[in-house]
Amino acid sequence: MKSIIKSDITAVILSGGQAMRMNHQDKGLILFNNKPLISYVVDIIYQDVHSILVSANRNLDAYQKFGKVITDSLPDFQGPLAGILSALIKVKTKYLLVVPCDGPFINQSLVVRFLKNMQQSDVSICVAIQGQKMHPTFSLISVSLKGNLSEFLAQGNRKMSMWFKSNHAQEVDFSDQVDMFINLNSPEDFKIK
Repeated sequence: MKSIIKSDITAVILSGGQAMRMNHQDKGLILFNNKPLISYVVDIIYQDVHSILVSANRNLDAYQKFGKVITDSLPDFQGPLAGILSALIKVKTKYLLVVPCDGPFINQSLVVRFLKNMQQSDVSICVAIQGQKMHPTFSLISVSLKGNLSEFLAQGNRKMSMWFKSNHAQEVDFSDQVDMFINLNSPEDFKIK
């Protein structure tokens, strides 16, 4: 069984999308119950990781207070995998915890379950599932996959689930966490709580 400790993990919070359903407002900075959406994620993960990166492509100064800001190494908003690749290139730790900026209901069990599964299996990716639904923006990835992801993107692929499956990702069940993966994508979603 491999041992993974806090100093082995960097987190990246994905905040680099175009937020078309939010009228192009930067989702991570939108206030939800008087706090920026991204702050809910930071409050949960900061104690379990060595450091936090924020993958963003605009409002870079505003995101600085939540972590070290990185931008996509690929042009034209090529999706979450582009942000993950940029993070994998930058990190000095062995693992990258991936979380989205628009998931204010994540809790401590996310990191705990990922670590348990990663330590007990010979896998390079752990990814959250709820029932049959994969949630690839909630994952723990070995930094050793950086070249693999770079090649996948260079071939024009963008689908997260396809990359995860091609690398035999360990699915980690969160069916008992009904709120964990509620993400806020549209103005209507902000009225839920």
